[in-house]
Amino acid sequence: MFSGIIETLARVETIERENSNLRLTMRSHLSASLKVDQSVAHNGICLTVVDIQDDKYTVVAIDETIQKTNLGKWSEGDEVNLERCIALGARVDGHMVQGHVDTTGLVKRIETQDGSWKFYIQYQHDALTVPKGSIAINGVSLTVVDSAPNAFSVCIIPYTFEHTTFKSLKEGQQVNLEFDIIGKYIAAYMKQIKG
Repeated sequence: MFSGIIETLARVETIERENSNLRLTMRSHLSASLKVDQSVAHNGICLTVVDIQDDKYTVVAIDETIQKTNLGKWSEGDEVNLERCIALGARVDGHMVQGHVDTTGLVKRIETQDGSWKFYIQYQHDALTVPKGSIAINGVSLTVVDSAPNAFSVCIIPYTFEHTTFKSLKEGQQVNLEFDIIGKYIAAYMKQIKG
């Protein structure tokens, strides 16, 4: 379980194909604090550490993950948002994020505002957003500003912009989306009772 509060960035060092899987070696100053078999969110994708060597560690993404996220578009040298799992007893400053990406979306428009940025995202999925609800974009816990069918917007403060991959996002780029878990349960329940 994650909070969507990004700790740092990790750099993709190598990407190797293993059958239908991708083996990714990442470089981060957090590498020494990680453990093999630990879950770490990379742009919101929960991946398991399988090896650690100095300031590098390795994770493996299976085909299911590659198909549902933007991970297959990553290249060597890319930076991704990094968050270790929540420690029990710690404050949760964002919202409950599972690291299980629901779908991808496209950055349709970016507006530079006076001291912040507004990102407009479009997606094809049956999940809903609501104004002031929670959404995770590339693993970053955010509050929905505007909500419409298959579209929403979020505003980004300077700290988040500078310390995550938001500073490098461009219009037309694909992002990972994880919708609020409570909203997903309510939607599933409503479908079930409607028969």
